[in-house]
Amino acid sequence: MLPMLLISLVGMACPACEKQQPKLLRGISHGAGPDGNVDLLIVGISAVIVLLTFYYSLKWIIKPGEKSPDHIKRAILNHD
Repeated sequence: MLPMLLISLVGMACPACEKQQPKLLRGISHGAGPDGNVDLLIVGISAVIVLLTFYYSLKWIIKPGEKSPDHIKRAILNHD
């Protein structure tokens, strides 16, 4: 119980940082929030890259799509 409480307290922003954050991020992160539209654009592009990376990682782990009979995995997996 105590470790869970400590983990949740570490993630909360302090009152000084909370005043500097925009409403969307208030109470979530420390430090100054995005200063302008350029900062928000950078965060948005970064979020899109992370989401695309996550999507394709899951997609290729679940269904790789390698169907070639001379693919390297066939040489390793087949013990002929």
